[in-house]
Amino acid sequence: MISKEKIQTLADQKLAESSNFIVDISVKTGNKIVILLDNDNGISINDCVAMSRHIEEGLDREVEDFELNVMSPGLIEPFKIVRQYQKNIGKQVDVVTKEGKKLSGKLLKATDLEIALETRSKEKVEGKKGKQLIINNIILSFNQIKETKIVISF
Repeated sequence: MISKEKIQTLADQKLAESSNFIVDISVKTGNKIVILLDNDNGISINDCVAMSRHIEEGLDREVEDFELNVMSPGLIEPFKIVRQYQKNIGKQVDVVTKEGKKLSGKLLKATDLEIALETRSKEKVEGKKGKQLIINNIILSFNQIKETKIVISF
């Protein structure tokens, strides 16, 4: 079976000449290789094709047969690495905590340890008429987060 480490090494060689980054690499039974590739400015089909060709050149089908898919992570997939959070600073995201609480808001910052999220809600405030807009800045460590997805708006 082809190892994930071998694929990672080949991918790293190709990444050295671009601003692309790997979100995930998986090698499943039957040597089904899936590489999720991204870029801070968006990934193109040409980037995926170039990575695919580079990986194929580094593997020998005569030794082991394989299936290779190189693609973008997609808008509906949850974030997997910190760089995806950093790429999406300033955008609306939905965060589900490990306790099951859902938070929606603007991603303000992302470090290797935590994220900052600005949430907005209308709440009744004592002494005020009607509901008032309440803005909260919430800090969440990555070990509190179950998943984060970008909010798609049209």
